Amino acid sequence: MTETLISGADKGLGLETARRLIAAGHTVHAGMRDPAAGDAARALGARVVRLDVTDQASVDAAIAGLPALDVLVNNAGIVGRSSGVDDLTAERMAEVLDTNVTGIVRVTQAALPLLRRSEHPVIVNVASGVGWPRALTTPGRDELPVAAVPYAASKAAVITLTVQYAKNLPAFRINASDPGYTATDLNGNSGHQTVAEGTDATVAPALLGPDGPTGEFHDRTGRIEY
Repeated sequence: MTETLISGADKGLGLETARRLIAAGHTVHAGMRDPAAGDAARALGARVVRLDVTDQASVDAAIAGLPALDVLVNNAGIVGRSSGVDDLTAERMAEVLDTNVTGIVRVTQAALPLLRRSEHPVIVNVASGVGWPRALTTPGRDELPVAAVPYAASKAAVITLTVQYAKNLPAFRINASDPGYTATDLNGNSGHQTVAEGTDATVAPALLGPDGPTGEFHDRTGRIEY
């Protein structure tokens, strides 16, 4: 049985990723800050785990409670409180980076001992097209109007972090995903994609075998060239 941990799995993309991986035969551990919010995940058959990616003690306890780990999906993320430069502060920047970037490092580093015991360890880091400069500057792209600095910068860091982890861990399959503009609470449900469509880019690399690609960035149509 494939043991999978998903952070931020209480709703939206994380919950849908849990549903689809359970359907694919995974045992899913649904990480979330408040287990009381886990009824939807429990209804799917997921095992709810308290996991706050900004709290090292919470991360360590969540990993210690797992029997094994084959797939890690770093999905937890926040948009932050800054919409542009005028309301941007160092504190607001740090807040987003702590969840979206350092949070991935906390969870991944804690999970490495378990993942190294897996025959086919897989990590998927949920990034975004707003972390891709070409998308941010191309007319017609959903990302072009985005002015917020912290979220875009954090997702750019996630993409680079993914490449570097893949270089350091060649036996792993480690990739980043771009869900696309999906209707979730993160954007006030304004996205034009469904959560099912939004999880295509995450589910596919989560199901990779040992000969699959690594160090890549994918949307639901395939690889995004750097």
